[in-house]
Amino acid sequence: MRGTWGWLALLACVLWAGGVWGVQRIALEIGEIRHPVATMGGLQLRFEADGTLLLRARSARFAGREWSAPTLRCASARLDVQGFRCDEGRLQLDGKVLPLRFAVEAAFERGDVRVVARLGDGLIEAALDRTGATSVLFSGVELDALLAVAAPFAGALPVQLKGLNPVAKLNGAVAWDPARRRLTLNAQLEEGGFASADGLLAAEALAFAVHLDATEQGSAWSWSVGARWVAGAAYVHPLYLESGPALEARGTLHAGRLRVHEAVLAVDGVERVRAESAFVLDPPGLERLEFSLQGIDLDRAGKRWLAPLLFPAQVDRLRFSGRADVRLEMRAGVVEGLTLQLDEAVLGLRGAAGGEGVGLGPLVGGGSWSRTQPTEMRVAVGGGYWEKLALGAFSIEAHLAPEHASFARMEIPLLGGALVIDEFGLKRGGGHWEGRASVVIEPVSMRALTAALDLPEMSGVLSASLPGVRANPGEIALDGALVVSVFDGYLQATGLRLLEPFGVASHLSADIEARHLDLHQLTETFSFGNITGFVDADVRGLELARWRPVAFDARIASSPGEYRRRISQRAVENISALGGAGALAALQRGLIGFFDSFGYRELGLRCVLRDGVCAMDGVEGVQRSDGGFVIVRGGGVPALDVIGYNRRVDWNELVDRLQRVIDENVSPELH
Repeated sequence: MRGTWGWLALLACVLWAGGVWGVQRIALEIGEIRHPVATMGGLQLRFEADGTLLLRARSARFAGREWSAPTLRCASARLDVQGFRCDEGRLQLDGKVLPLRFAVEAAFERGDVRVVARLGDGLIEAALDRTGATSVLFSGVELDALLAVAAPFAGALPVQLKGLNPVAKLNGAVAWDPARRRLTLNAQLEEGGFASADGLLAAEALAFAVHLDATEQGSAWSWSVGARWVAGAAYVHPLYLESGPALEARGTLHAGRLRVHEAVLAVDGVERVRAESAFVLDPPGLERLEFSLQGIDLDRAGKRWLAPLLFPAQVDRLRFSGRADVRLEMRAGVVEGLTLQLDEAVLGLRGAAGGEGVGLGPLVGGGSWSRTQPTEMRVAVGGGYWEKLALGAFSIEAHLAPEHASFARMEIPLLGGALVIDEFGLKRGGGHWEGRASVVIEPVSMRALTAALDLPEMSGVLSASLPGVRANPGEIALDGALVVSVFDGYLQATGLRLLEPFGVASHLSADIEARHLDLHQLTETFSFGNITGFVDADVRGLELARWRPVAFDARIASSPGEYRRRISQRAVENISALGGAGALAALQRGLIGFFDSFGYRELGLRCVLRDGVCAMDGVEGVQRSDGGFVIVRGGGVPALDVIGYNRRVDWNELVDRLQRVIDENVSPELH
């Protein structure tokens, strides 16, 4: 370095002499200049009499890479025996002129260099002495201007950031101490913000403070960093993030690997966030990560962090409380292990239509999953609910393997009976997890069940069997038949498939058949009057959207066999509403006032629902010349027929009016 200053001093003397003797141009070539920060070869210098200066190197190495033909141009330069000064300087790298103007001053006696550069309204000041000690101060530097200057040094990164339209002002200092081989950085970012075109990334009023301390030890670097998010907020889909988090980390950089020995993050709702990791820099990639969250306050952190990550479409409906600990291990970007412990945790999902929804808790216990070996999980569940149905305490025990899980038999107390889940297993396939189980509902009081579901009170018990239930993300399907005992008969559902069961766009499809339902129990339950006898029912192609019928082909008919068949006056009036005006012949209307009940031979009703309209029909195979359809065929003494004439009925109107019949016990009229 001292030799370099000597050559420049000699050049200054030559230039001074040239000025005395009227020399118009001086050119100089230097084979190589070496410095701890940079090396230049094939250096050419040309000084014009008007004070302009051109300094070009055939090649140079600095900022960790090779550069072709770096060139410095000075609009005004001075070189004498005391030193060198360049004003209005411009730098060209790889054929591109950097968008900044600067001044350079070098003192030969002291052997130091000062650079002052302006980027817009910002200022960068750099100083370099003969020992290689370097300092850089920057104040009010606009981020977009800095990215434009950094583009040749940072590859595609500035281009990627440009798509976010980032803004910020930077202040701070960088210092290099060659004697201690130590690099320090203290920086503040203010008035920061960014926004992507798709709106999935956005931030405003950001402020950060960062401190870095790195020491070179042989071929490795030892470093520590502290960062604090001072102000502002950001949306990084699906997370909304606010200022407050602070990070402290330490590690090493050696042989192209960045190792984080310990990183501790302070974040709202979590007592401690700790991580260890290793990154490969070329090509960039995660080699190892161990990440743990201790003391997660589910009430505070649940909606802010967990809900957007795990259930982004259900954030407003999720409920959390209690505490949890989580540990995650990754190798080469692949999850190797996951551990979860719960302490008095309660998890809930509010109903899509404002109902109670579903929930479990308190949950105590947990377990771990490993990609390389089997593990176990045990969780005690204090209870739960599904809408207004209360679930008793039970336990969840499972054997976990890398690609599947098997659960022990679960008996969940329910309304004096039990919901039994057996042969429950999960298996990974096609990039997601799929579940299978068999479900049995042991006898449950219908009186308690209907009260919990806000349905008309029913007597007896309910039992059901679901031999094969399949579940995958967004879908629950039934293999085989769901059989339910009800009203002294049974109801069987096949082809049952439920999409988005907890979503706002839930959709259910199934085929249902019911056999030998006791009409006395059924009509008594729904305050419809009184009918004795039995009916069979079939509902083909049933589709519910958001739990409301949108399509089906339903038929109700008298069950075969010998049994007492009577229909009350009240039931006749209500059934006649389905047929519209004229459902009872004038002669038959007179009978209504004289008898409390009537005999009937058979009854039948069909509704094919499409596009909100129900196409009506009656007893199968019975035709009338006047276009009507028979709902009730009279039989015995006295006997009367109920005839329908309105073959197209608005479904919502029909449901509303029949509901009013039940609720208010008044005669309906359909027009």
